[in-house]
Amino acid sequence: MAETEQEERYEDEHFRMRKKHKNVIIDCPHTFAPIADTHAHLNMLADPALALARAGVHDVAFIEAMVDPSEGDTVTYAKLDEWRRDAELFVRKMGSLCCGQAPYRVPEVRIAAGVHPHNAKLYDEALEAELLDLLRDPRTSAVGEIGLDYHYDLSPREVQREVFARQVEIAKEAGLPVILHMREAHDDGFDIMQRVGFPEAGTLLHCYNLGPEELECWIEAGCFVAFGGALTFKKNDEVRRAALLVPQDRLLSETDSPYMTPEPMRSLSCEPAHVVWVCTKLADIRLDDDLEPRYSMPSPGDEQRIAFQEQLYRNARSLLDRPPTAWQRGESNA
Repeated sequence: MAETEQEERYEDEHFRMRKKHKNVIIDCPHTFAPIADTHAHLNMLADPALALARAGVHDVAFIEAMVDPSEGDTVTYAKLDEWRRDAELFVRKMGSLCCGQAPYRVPEVRIAAGVHPHNAKLYDEALEAELLDLLRDPRTSAVGEIGLDYHYDLSPREVQREVFARQVEIAKEAGLPVILHMREAHDDGFDIMQRVGFPEAGTLLHCYNLGPEELECWIEAGCFVAFGGALTFKKNDEVRRAALLVPQDRLLSETDSPYMTPEPMRSLSCEPAHVVWVCTKLADIRLDDDLEPRYSMPSPGDEQRIAFQEQLYRNARSLLDRPPTAWQRGESNA
């Protein structure tokens, strides 16, 4: 759910929900390890700087932000630097979680650039040139989100398929991974990936929200799979079963903020800090233990959960936080 005018703004680290006509602070579980949000639309948030600061307080140490050159209000690197500077000021105020001290850090942010299937109808030589300029910047670490969306069909399906295939080709040339948006189009998307070829740098299936059967071919192809707020929804048992199939070294956490807000915050717009509930739910599912979420200090028996969160974080950084590619450095990939 996107931000609405009814949501109040607080310059602290707490999460709040409206209950009985007043805002109540909601306890948030701790992971006791750095975590990552591998898919966020920072430019769509009401206050990106405040959201970055709150994410840092809640152990979100890495964020992959989406950029679409076909959208005039997209994030720029200059804007991102400004948000990070402002976030540092917010972080200094957020000390109550640590007895008045604030040893928090603003998350590192890398960018994925790509033309969303909704905007495929806008793709032309000029737009591709803009995309290539973004991808050549060494701070860009992936091509995305790209793919197919047969639910809304905001661009003709044939155009979506052509633009998707072209961007996968660009990713392969650039030596970058791809971040895929597939909605009601997984079969066609997989066929295109097989025809064009999966990039050696990796493929991330974003916002997976189907059952395990549809996922098997993507796992066999070596893809990373990211789960977000849908994993926490009460009636999404199929998605939780699918999360059990993904090899642990290819499992990722995300938000898709400001959309897909996880439980228990579903009535509000999503922000990167909410990934803590996704990571906690992933640990619940994968470890199949009966430990209660921790709200203060870790307890005996938490070592396995902490190790699991550290693995998720390493997965994100290894896929999306690599050094500049030879193509980005202006060298030949040969």
